[in-house]
Amino acid sequence: MSQANNPLDLNLLRVFFAIWDLRSLTAAGERLGLTQPAISHALRRLRERFGDPLFVRVANRMLPTDAAVRLHEPLDQAFELLNRTLQSGVVFDPRVTERTFRVAMSDIAEVYLLPRLITELSRISPFVRVHIVPLFPDSLVGSMRSGEIDLAIGAVSVSDKDLASIDIVNDRYICLVRANHPIAKSRLTRSNFSKLRFFFARTTSTVYQLAEQWLADEAARPQIAVRGHFTTAPEIVRHSDLAAIFPRMLALDLHRAKDFRLLDLPFELPPMEVKVHSHSRFANDTGIKWMCQTSAAILSKTTGGVRAKTDGR
Repeated sequence: MSQANNPLDLNLLRVFFAIWDLRSLTAAGERLGLTQPAISHALRRLRERFGDPLFVRVANRMLPTDAAVRLHEPLDQAFELLNRTLQSGVVFDPRVTERTFRVAMSDIAEVYLLPRLITELSRISPFVRVHIVPLFPDSLVGSMRSGEIDLAIGAVSVSDKDLASIDIVNDRYICLVRANHPIAKSRLTRSNFSKLRFFFARTTSTVYQLAEQWLADEAARPQIAVRGHFTTAPEIVRHSDLAAIFPRMLALDLHRAKDFRLLDLPFELPPMEVKVHSHSRFANDTGIKWMCQTSAAILSKTTGGVRAKTDGR
């Protein structure tokens, strides 16, 4: 039987688009959750299907051939048409659905927002499944366009005409220190801030990365004594003289035990605009539309619509 008579596997299209976007087999495999042998096998099948190498290695990058460039637009259009066809006429009932939604979340959103989301979802849609994956800003749009991710939740600076976004809440970063820290009763200035030693968190937040850039650009900057995952910051700050730059909403939750002092930063950072993102390609998917609107409603309600106000605690 000729290749022309065999329908093209939808998963192979996802592999094609992932390699096209990322120019790397390893990165494409990580995005799709495939091993290196699996992604290589998929590329081999694509090459056999189209009778062309499609992507060739040049200086550690997989660059598209002329044939791949010609194929990209019609394959992209076909993929969109196929998705719209599959979405049309599908009845979605949240009360009985067993659908799995793939949700990209920033690490901070996963810790702070996911428990609130799942608590409510389990009540209104008891059989729904949620698969959380890391939110990587650089590859987010491509992952959503190809259907690998259904929606994304977090404070991420992504500007794309094909993304639809729903505001959840605005937050900001503060300086977190233990309640009896020597600086706890002071107002932070650039001078005393520069004398602090910091636990600096690894996080995907683009706003947080601006804070790191500010520290790096200052001539008399604070010392970054420890780097680690942001979830470990509260315990380290609680039992040491290290400070941490931390989301205000999360810090207020921690502050209920009065173990901490929340201090305004002596420099300006953009607000953390937490949103639910979806891709216009799947605008007709009633399930994704429901999940986006429901997630936004739940999280807006359970976070109390917190805004980035000055906090004197």
